Amino acid sequence: MTKNTGRCPWCGTDPLYVHYHDTVWGRPEYDDQALFEKLCLDGQQAGLSWITILRKQESYRQAYAGFDPERIARFTDQDIERLLQDPGIIRNRLKVHSMIRNARSYLALREAGQSFSGFLWQFVDGQPIQNHWQTLSQVPVTTPESDAMSRALKKAGFNFVGPTIVYAFMQATGMVNDHLVSCQAHAECRHLAN
Repeated sequence: MTKNTGRCPWCGTDPLYVHYHDTVWGRPEYDDQALFEKLCLDGQQAGLSWITILRKQESYRQAYAGFDPERIARFTDQDIERLLQDPGIIRNRLKVHSMIRNARSYLALREAGQSFSGFLWQFVDGQPIQNHWQTLSQVPVTTPESDAMSRALKKAGFNFVGPTIVYAFMQATGMVNDHLVSCQAHAECRHLAN
């Protein structure tokens, strides 16, 4: 624990990161489109630090039509080239294509009568897992639940959804409460889960 912050040490002192820790990370999210945005952004993080993506989040929202899956699914080759020239996002062809593929997979789930939230939350039986870690070194990078979710997402056509990315997504969206017990947000997230 960083001295006297009352927070998990991973967020450091960057105001954007602290705000994210204090208001987003670990809070249960059930909204389909919010979950879609977060999963896509976590995929963009592959090979990078989360703060890099967090700093570009608004640019991503502008570039990807507010993360509207229906609009993203209709992106053309011209849209892809536009995105590859956009300095506000990660200009990686595979990651750009993954956003479009994920939007189409999201829509396919919905057309099959499956809500995205229901699809994802089934891996924790609809209830956030409450962990009680004392130190960052105790926090896993994958779990059986993230492995299962990763496999199911891949089977449904999503990509950039390996078990480590999926576990980070589960932490961020409150499917697991991985705030350290000494962190002020641990109890808050536990109460939000009830």
